[in-house]
Amino acid sequence: MKPSRAHDPDRIRRKRIEAGLNLPVLAEMADISKGHLSKIERGVLGTTPRVLKRLAQALNCEIADLMPPESTAAGSAA
Repeated sequence: MKPSRAHDPDRIRRKRIEAGLNLPVLAEMADISKGHLSKIERGVLGTTPRVLKRLAQALNCEIADLMPPESTAAGSAA
């Protein structure tokens, strides 16, 4: 079974790097293990709204900033 893609692994990683945080520091700030965060960033694991909220708070951004862009999430509606 494929993991849920309610988040965009690349966006989470990019936001972390832009914030100047390494993986263990962000994991601690979001109260998750660094292994869990690593798997989220690599797209191996899906995540929950609660974890997304904690990541967004730690990264000082909106949850939507960690989600796929609407164009790819909605598919082609044209």
